[in-house]
Amino acid sequence: MTGYINNKDALLARLRRVEGQVRGLQRMVDADTYCIDVLTQVSAATKALQAVALELLQDHLSHCVAEAAAEGSEVADARVQEASAAIARLVRS
Repeated sequence: MTGYINNKDALLARLRRVEGQVRGLQRMVDADTYCIDVLTQVSAATKALQAVALELLQDHLSHCVAEAAAEGSEVADARVQEASAAIARLVRS
């Protein structure tokens, strides 16, 4: 079971809003909107995706990693490594 199962509907709603933002960006570019206005909206969409990523990461840590740590198996080490790699990717982006 995924860690975000309890928040799935909320995550999907947030992703639909991001999708709407990206479609809005396409319309802005198609309409030759001023560059700074487009960049402002790109920044907003980026922040919205980052918020989704942070929520997913929180769910992963509190569910998948915590569960594996409670078991104390090699799976725990793998889950921690996965989380570390995900955090590194988020920090680099």
